[in-house]
Amino acid sequence: MKQVTISTPFITLIVLDYGAIIQKVLVKDKNGKSVNVVAGYNTPNSYLEDNKFLGACVGRYAGRISNGGFELDREMYHLFQKDGVHLHGGKEGFGKKYWTIEEVHQGRQPFVKLSYHSKHLEEGYPGNLKVFVTYKLINNQLHIIHEASTDRTTVVNLTNHSYFRLDDESQINDYDLQLHCSKLVETYTDLLPTGKLISVKETSFDFLKKRKIGTTRLDTPFVLDSGSKIAGMVSSQKTGIAMEISTNQPALICYTPQEFPAICFETQNYPDAPNKKNFPNSKLRPGEIYKNESLFVFDLL
Repeated sequence: MKQVTISTPFITLIVLDYGAIIQKVLVKDKNGKSVNVVAGYNTPNSYLEDNKFLGACVGRYAGRISNGGFELDREMYHLFQKDGVHLHGGKEGFGKKYWTIEEVHQGRQPFVKLSYHSKHLEEGYPGNLKVFVTYKLINNQLHIIHEASTDRTTVVNLTNHSYFRLDDESQINDYDLQLHCSKLVETYTDLLPTGKLISVKETSFDFLKKRKIGTTRLDTPFVLDSGSKIAGMVSSQKTGIAMEISTNQPALICYTPQEFPAICFETQNYPDAPNKKNFPNSKLRPGEIYKNESLFVFDLL
């Protein structure tokens, strides 16, 4: 397993070729101490046994798909499912594959670019898909760029699955969270979408104004407000570290696991969009380029 480190005076990023995983993101806290702000393992081989998608590139379709598959151009494609749900690309998905390190640049704006070739009907998805993910550092900013092209019509939804942990506390209740999301994708108990978008107002999911996470636990597809460049912000008073998220994607899935204190911000399309005609387009056709550009900016309060 290969490991690549790039850094600026503000951020150090460690990436693995396995799963295109972000292993560590090191930033300075208010006391000048270096803090790893993503949950993960110190030993790269430990990720071989991980089932939480820690730091991984998730695909071919991030999130949940219903009905054991989808219909595309009048043809049905069958996907692996568990309890009626297809999750994060299937049995393995991109987070369990070895990627090719295409390029490493250590200059003023360092980056690492990785690629993966997903063959036609891998995990049931049509089309030979060529995927690239680029992690780029500009001063105090982490840019994550997912790109893909295909030789036949398919569906694509890629994201990074890092769990952010801004301090060493045993819970995240005291994190301040703000989301520029007036609506969320309504889901059933199995977290598959109903097809409806509902208002967050007067619910525990209303983070339109900055407030403590408190006891609210999330596994929630939020809809980004149109016209808002910034999707959200999270911060820890203990370390003084704040992180701002912006993206060109329509949704921000926020997830707080029960097992450890952290929060995911998955910038992506709506879950189950291949089966919901009223959801944003998830199709990628030959000659088109899929692109998910997301930006994580670290600062001090």
